[in-house]
Amino acid sequence: MQTLSETRITNRQRVQPNHANNYEAVHGGNLMKWMDEVGAMAAMRFAGETCVTAAVDEFSFERPIPVGETALIDAYVFDAGRTSVRVFLRAYREEPRSGDTEQTTAACFTFVAVGDDGKPVPVPSVRIETDADERLQATARAAVDGGD
Repeated sequence: MQTLSETRITNRQRVQPNHANNYEAVHGGNLMKWMDEVGAMAAMRFAGETCVTAAVDEFSFERPIPVGETALIDAYVFDAGRTSVRVFLRAYREEPRSGDTEQTTAACFTFVAVGDDGKPVPVPSVRIETDADERLQATARAAVDGGD
């Protein structure tokens, strides 16, 4: 069973012209797809099962990611139900030459673990072992649940 911090996955996608909207920034649908893929990887690492997207509970675009910059996506599991997994995600614009970053997007996706027959299967409880795990979970909860 994975601890919260062991579910953390970071991935990058270079924003190309074919990913852009009319304002020469990443199209929101492309960013959402990339975040869904990284979120699913975090959920599967946690559950040890295939996970499918069940809901997008929260998604806020704060600023654009221009063509030529990198979309840096960070995801981790912060909560779990009987068969569902909640993943907190943040996207950043990253200047590829300097590595400077700025948060652009925050989201919470819910995934359901499914077995080989495509039916929901149980997932483990989220394991919190360190102060860093507690901080990550508190950050996610504050962002998506208002701290509940």
